[in-house]
Formats: sequence, structure tokens, C-alpha cells
Amino acid sequence: MTDSSTSAQPTAPNPADRPVYVIGGGPGGLAAAYALRARGIRAVVLERSDRVGASWRRHYDRLRLHTTRRLSALPGLPMPRRFGRWPARDDVVRYLEKYAEHHRLEIVTGVEVSRVERTPDGTGWLLHATGGRELTGAAVVVATGYNHTPRVPDWPGRATYTGEFLHASAYRAPKPYAGRDVLVVGVGNTGAEIAVDLVEGGAARVRLAVRTPPHIVRRSTAGWPAQYSGVLVRRLPVGLVDRVSRVQARVAIPDLSAHGLPRPGSGLYSRVREGAIPVQDVGLIDAVREGTVEVVAAVEAFDGGEVVLADGTRITPDAVIAATGYVRGLESLVGDLGVLDGRGRPVAHGARTAPGAPGLHFTGYTNPISGNLRELALDAERIAKAVARAGGVSRLPTA
Repeated sequence: MTDSSTSAQPTAPNPADRPVYVIGGGPGGLAAAYALRARGIRAVVLERSDRVGASWRRHYDRLRLHTTRRLSALPGLPMPRRFGRWPARDDVVRYLEKYAEHHRLEIVTGVEVSRVERTPDGTGWLLHATGGRELTGAAVVVATGYNHTPRVPDWPGRATYTGEFLHASAYRAPKPYAGRDVLVVGVGNTGAEIAVDLVEGGAARVRLAVRTPPHIVRRSTAGWPAQYSGVLVRRLPVGLVDRVSRVQARVAIPDLSAHGLPRPGSGLYSRVREGAIPVQDVGLIDAVREGTVEVVAAVEAFDGGEVVLADGTRITPDAVIAATGYVRGLESLVGDLGVLDGRGRPVAHGARTAPGAPGLHFTGYTNPISGNLRELALDAERIAKAVARAGGVSRLPTA
């Protein structure tokens, strides 16, 4: 693995002597680089930070995968059994480091790609990167990650708020909030887990602002992980999965309506197809029933030291943690190529490419019910196969 002192140089102009550039040194980028290398194709990973797995290093301390160790491994290297069934954040980071080393991936750190465009002759892709670099590749795999840029809603008066405010991406551990009144905004998996973490860490009061009640599932039931069910139902009709999951929820999940979390009106898989992944319970159900996490209405505005909720209530928490998600941040990179939809998401994913953009692949920009890491691994193999079929790439020297 190359370190940050290595400089990526422009490749030779010969179209048949160009590598595949992989933008991003997270799980998706590393998996794609390995799959390409396994087919004898030279792949160069460009990572803007100084180490692989940068986004994973920034996650909060208590994070564990909601997907199993076995179904979270990338191609070519199992996760060690010592990680347990639900690997911790630090284990995932160690695994990514080992993965890059084990497969001898060609990685250049400290290089950020600002723009991707077609080469003037139309035979490849030109990448504009830090330091004035212009890199020419036969194909490009964009893998900058689903959680790229923190999203904070443009709440009226937010700039006037006098309490502590941070996005969930900046949250690490509950210790700084012990004895304090904290409002967590957003009830995705991150918001739910941070709320529980704050309770267990000694926060004096924890409230959870909810706009749309989520689907909640048990991470594992009688030893059967929810991910296994996600894999099984992924290609079934949406309506059928909605009906089955509704029955299952009534059996496995208590009714929390009296505590401010009614059962969702729309189906579980319908919501997944819209981008809303179910919340896997890591203590939220018990915390809500016991009142240690109080569910309140959605945030509408800020006013000095007060937070104004959708039901008109005004509260004065000491700190607000916005678990309000991320945006992909792809517009500046590829926004003028016609490869993004109206919400900034790639119109084609994995092995498929957008019309007019052959050789430009995207991986990691969906949030599948079957597990993101599992799908990244599958995507990597499909992308490598498509690139090999297209040809015109640099080949690795044979032994």
C-alpha cells in the first residue's frame, strides 16, 4: 500500500495503458480495487485522507455493525472470528487496514479528486486532483461513500441557538453529556443508538425528536439475524414483504404508541425502497418504554436558547445532536455529466453505467435491506467483470 508521500502521476496517453482509478479508500473502494486486481487489471485507489477507512474512524465509539461478521466481509478475506457476530467500529477499521495490506492494493493517500470528465478523445476519463494532478484512466469507480457530507436542515433561527449544537458525525461518546439535558433529532439507526448511548452514559435527560415514526426490528430473533431476512426478501414483491413484516412486527415489537412512537402507516419494504432503512433495536424499545428516552415532536425552528417543536412546544436542552443524515456530495465531482438524479444520487449503480458515461461506475450509494457491506462486495465483482469486458485497461504484470 502506498503512503501519503507517493505521488500519482498522469498515465501514458496510450488508451490501452491506463489504470482504473477508484475514488475513495473505504470498503466499497477497497473491494472494487481487489476485484479488479483479481482479474489482472491495474486499479489505483485515490484516498483524500491519510489512511483507508476514514469515515469508519469518525463513527461514535459504541458502534457495532448491524450486519453479521460473515455477511459483512469483503471479497477475498473473511473477517476474523474473534470480532464476534457483530463487529465493533475499531474491528472494522483494523479489517480494512488488513484488507489493503493483504491484497497489496495500490493506494495513494492525501489525494482528493475534485472533478471527473471525459478525455478529449472520448476514450477514457480525466480526473482533476489535488496538487494540479490530471490523471487519465480507462475507467473510474466512484466510491466516496454513502455518508459523505453531513446534512443539517435549514431550520429557521438555527444560527441563533445559544446551546451546544452538533451533527451526529461529530458525536463520539456520552461522557461530555453526563448530567446534561440532550435533544437528539432524528430516529434513524444513528439517532436511536446515540439516544441509548446518552442514557447509559448518564445524561440527565434525553429526548428524541421524531417526524416520521420508523419501522423497528430486532437485530436478532431466536438467533436469526434481521439481515438474513433482508437477504431472503430483497427480490420479493414489495407488497408481499410489507404484509409479512407487518404481521411480524405485531408479534415481535411492542406497541409504543402511548410513548409517542405509533406503528408506521406505510409498509416496511415500501419505506426501504424510498431510502428509509428500519431501525434495529439496540435498546431503544426498552428506553422508550421506561421513559429514559422521551419521544417528542419534530424540530421546526430555533429561538435563542429554545428549540421549537412541531406541536408548538418549546424546550431548552443543553445540547442538540442532529442525527439528520448525510448527502452524497457528488454534484461537484460529476454533476455536469448527466449521471445524477434530481436528489444527487447516481442514476446507474454497480456494473451498469449511465447513458453517455461508459466506464464510470458508482458503488455504495444505496442503503439496501440486505446490508451495505454485503452489497458492496457483490458490486465489486460485477464492476470488475464489466470493466474487464470493456477492455482498454492497464494489465498487471504476470508472475
